[in-house]
Amino acid sequence: MQPRVMNTTLTSVPVLDMSLARNAAGKFDDNFISALRDAAHNVGFFQITGFGSRPGQTGELLKTISEFFARPVTEKLELDNRTSAQFRGYTRLGAEITRGRVDSREQIDFGPDREPLNEIPQNAPYLNLQGHNQWPATVPMLQTLAMDWAELMQRVGAELLAALSIGLGLPEDYFAHAFSPDPAWMGKLVHYVGGGLVPEAGNQGVGTHADYGFITLLLQDSVGGLEVQPYGQQEWLAVEPIDGALVVNLGEMLEVATNGYLMATIHRVTAPPAGVDRYSVPFFYSPRLDSVIDQVPLPKELADAARGISDDPENPMLASYGANVLKGWLRAHPQTAKIHYPDLV
Repeated sequence: MQPRVMNTTLTSVPVLDMSLARNAAGKFDDNFISALRDAAHNVGFFQITGFGSRPGQTGELLKTISEFFARPVTEKLELDNRTSAQFRGYTRLGAEITRGRVDSREQIDFGPDREPLNEIPQNAPYLNLQGHNQWPATVPMLQTLAMDWAELMQRVGAELLAALSIGLGLPEDYFAHAFSPDPAWMGKLVHYVGGGLVPEAGNQGVGTHADYGFITLLLQDSVGGLEVQPYGQQEWLAVEPIDGALVVNLGEMLEVATNGYLMATIHRVTAPPAGVDRYSVPFFYSPRLDSVIDQVPLPKELADAARGISDDPENPMLASYGANVLKGWLRAHPQTAKIHYPDLV
């Protein structure tokens, strides 16, 4: 049976059905692998259906997120991320920066809830990113639903990375060592606002950027606003919301590992119009904080098609995952960075 793949040209974002990724014997389907590799190499963004969510799960999560963000600001600030060396908790409207400009959004950041390390080596400040989450007592279901979602996204991310590995001519568990035993995934619960509530943001929901880790899995509501710019393209492509689908894009670690055969495609979000709220749940499937990702041995035909690592002097890519993600957090959250990492800003 062929995977349901649509819109495979460079001017569209493909859609793949994850329920068809493996055949009855449990092996990855050749046609699915080919379609996945094509989407990942040529566009860098695609959408997936059939990824295993339970009925009603996405709607319940988005509804609960909206309930939290409707609470008073004073209540939300009880989770202020400026109190967290791990950049966890609530970020106020207009407090996060992308490309030197504030974003028109508020959010909760969360990750694996673990005890902070007692001693942080001077040459590895990123290990300080291990720690606890902050959750609202007034919306108790938010923590349960968000962490349940994170558990599902870890399974989906692992399956996609295994399939991508096969597509690169590697064993499906090639990257497993980088994630074991304590992957440092990240999740966000995001509320975008429009209508000039953050005047200095203009129409920037999130500015142009690429993601830090391996694979990003995005649940978006029906409002829209996400746009991508594939490698070598001038035009921005809208990623139209599909009910029950996830948007997938690749992060900088896979670009580094494949010398640009797979790209961390840049993207942005346009703020919604006045009176409209947009909610989304990005999940960043990422390895251990101390993982260092070397280039992989690609087959000749893939190596010949590799485009090299993006050259952005304002945002160099690093092979160390922890160093790469800490660099991003310090730039995005300058107030939190100044409090907890004064020697690095």
